[in-house]
Amino acid sequence: MESVQATKQRFGIIGNDATLNRCIEKAIRVAPTDISILVTGESGVGKESIPRIIHSLSHRKHGKYIAVNCGAIPEGTIDSELFGHEKGAFTGATQSRNGYFEVADNGTIFLDEVGELPLTTQVRLLRILENGEFIKVGSSKVQKTNIRIIAATNVGMIEAIKKGKFREDLYYRLSTVEIQLPALRNRKGDIHLLFRKFASDFALKYKMPAIKLTQDAIEYLIHHQWQGNIRQLRNIAEQISVLETQREINTNLLASYLPKPTHNHLPTVVNHNSQIESNELKREREVLYKILFEMKSELNELREVTKSLIKDNNIKSLQTNTRISNSSFDGAFEELKDNIKAYTDINSNINSNNISGEHNSIFNQNLNTQNTEDNKNYSDTLTIDIETENLSNETLSIQDKELELIEKSLQRHNGKRKAAAQELGISERTLYRKIKQYGL
Repeated sequence: MESVQATKQRFGIIGNDATLNRCIEKAIRVAPTDISILVTGESGVGKESIPRIIHSLSHRKHGKYIAVNCGAIPEGTIDSELFGHEKGAFTGATQSRNGYFEVADNGTIFLDEVGELPLTTQVRLLRILENGEFIKVGSSKVQKTNIRIIAATNVGMIEAIKKGKFREDLYYRLSTVEIQLPALRNRKGDIHLLFRKFASDFALKYKMPAIKLTQDAIEYLIHHQWQGNIRQLRNIAEQISVLETQREINTNLLASYLPKPTHNHLPTVVNHNSQIESNELKREREVLYKILFEMKSELNELREVTKSLIKDNNIKSLQTNTRISNSSFDGAFEELKDNIKAYTDINSNINSNNISGEHNSIFNQNLNTQNTEDNKNYSDTLTIDIETENLSNETLSIQDKELELIEKSLQRHNGKRKAAAQELGISERTLYRKIKQYGL
């Protein structure tokens, strides 16, 4: 079995980091087998080196090795690229075409950015992993292939599975062995080695002396976060090699080529007491919303009862406008005012604690859009034109009429509140409150 050091020299891998060495060791150990490999790591860490190591050390090394960037192929043509198509399978298919899985038979295929595959393509890939079968686009003939699949991704696969963007069964078939390459910022001892290698390569390429860093610049280089990892480091080395006339690079000059750090990798302190308090305020707010909407519903029901009473007593509209004050309405409106005041206090407290106002926006929208119309309806209901000469000896108390109707309905149904509520056209809860209010 080839040693780790010999493998690094063979494939031009620079670095002595223990995590990197462990990844290469795993690649060497799995190479003689046919199990599927999933290579993970951030973009730019060099994931493409692992499949080349595995293929070169496997019994398939004389077969074809094809690397496919799944993220670079349009969704409409990726099935044709991977599995092939028959003539006339779609517009523009003027002849049959063999896909990568057919061409690389008895070899290795590297699917880079496998997390970008469409779900329909994932189903086809799963079938190849399970029994080595695939069907060309536009064909009904099942074909066999003997191929080893190595996949790579820089996305969090578990998170992608939760979001429904990647099949869970395919993930477990691909990741029989998972090799996770470390980010460059976690290989601080290798950063300067890589920079020197890149500087030497570009000096040879452009026929100029190699650039060197001062000691302060080396420290600055090592402690940079390198979000683009090895790819970013290589680009920086090339830029400085080409653009700078002086060959010794100090800290200020190096810093001018590096972007300012935008990510904070320090731990975050979470205030658990603040979170608990926020949850309690949210629950209180939701309860208050529920109360307010229930009161609005009850007021609408009371308005309908009032209209029914007016209709039953044949009260006709004439010229004299008289506003009738009802104690039930007054009490309800006073209760609504108190609840709105409580809502305002809680909402103020919520805003001071920076809590999301999803429910708040919903309530404000409903309240604002319906407030004017509801107030007009209540005013119209309570403002009745009365023919005074015909009603001089008749009681005008809605409360008395309401009490009378409730008593009659309860007597008719032998005290059964549910049946009485249905007859009156109000909820059983509202009827129960009226019974309690009138002491029935």
